[in-house]
Formats: sequence, C-alpha cells, structure tokens
Amino acid sequence: MLWLIFSAALTTQALAPLSVVNEQLIIEFKPRSPDQMASFYEARGFPKVMRDILRKQCYITVGITNTSQQKIWLDLADWKFSANGKKLERQHRDHWKQRWQDMGMPLRHQSTFRWTLIPEALDYLPGEHEGGNLVLPFSKEQITLDAVFATGENKQGKPIHIHYDQIYCAEDSP
Repeated sequence: MLWLIFSAALTTQALAPLSVVNEQLIIEFKPRSPDQMASFYEARGFPKVMRDILRKQCYITVGITNTSQQKIWLDLADWKFSANGKKLERQHRDHWKQRWQDMGMPLRHQSTFRWTLIPEALDYLPGEHEGGNLVLPFSKEQITLDAVFATGENKQGKPIHIHYDQIYCAEDSP
C-alpha cells in the first residue's frame, strides 16, 4: 500500500506544472509527451502521417493569467527559446498551416491543430487566463525561455521580462 501512495506521489509530482509567478502574471508550463499528443490527435481523426510528424516535436502546454490591474500583451515573436546556449527555433503557426496544406491534409485537421496552439499575439485583460500549446523542436536539453510582455492599454507601460530555464520536453515512458 505504501508503494502505491509513493508511486502516486511521484506521478503527481512529475505532472505538476512548472510556474513563473510575479506580481503581474502567472505562467504555467506543462510538458506533454509524444504519446499524449498523438493520442489527442488520433482521437480527433488525424491521419498517421500527421501524427508521426507531430510525435517528433516537443509540446509544452502554456497557461497565462494576468494578475495585474493593466492589460498585458503576449507576442510570441518576443519569446526566445534556447537549449544549452543554442537558439531553439519555434515554428510559427503559419509554418504548420503551410506544411499541412502542402501534404493535402483535410481542413478539419488543420483547423483542429491550429486551435490547440497558443495564439501568436493576444491581449490579456486583468484577471484573464488563456493558453495553448507551444510546439518546439524536440530537445533532450533543458530549455530556457527569455520573454518580454508589453503592458498598458497601448503597450506604453513598463515591459515585463521573464527568464525561465526549467522547461523540458517530455518523453514517453519506456
């Protein structure tokens, strides 16, 4: 019985989100394994050729909550990823759209994939929470994020700078 409790605690700990918390926002990162994502997309009818491509990527589900009293602006162009000091290039959603079109994938699957991604740009009102998936090239190295968020009604406020180096790509269990 003790082993079951210990095992459950380890499982819960492994699934706990990685978080950045400051006075203005909360960002949670939840690494997703290839099996998790492949199962999600398979349940939505994605063809194997699409799932095989997606299994080779790194998925991080991101949730952002604006805990400030001002508007905060997400722009993924202002997010820089690196692993072991080398730039890790995140593909824009337009890249994926073009790839799926070039492969002749059904529009319903293209649309489903698109709505699972975090928006490229979005304004967060005070108290608002929004998120989605980041798709990065797979890396066995720890991933560092350097991000900037504009603030204020017209992006005229003091920017928020985030440096976080505890992101990782989840792998399937052996």
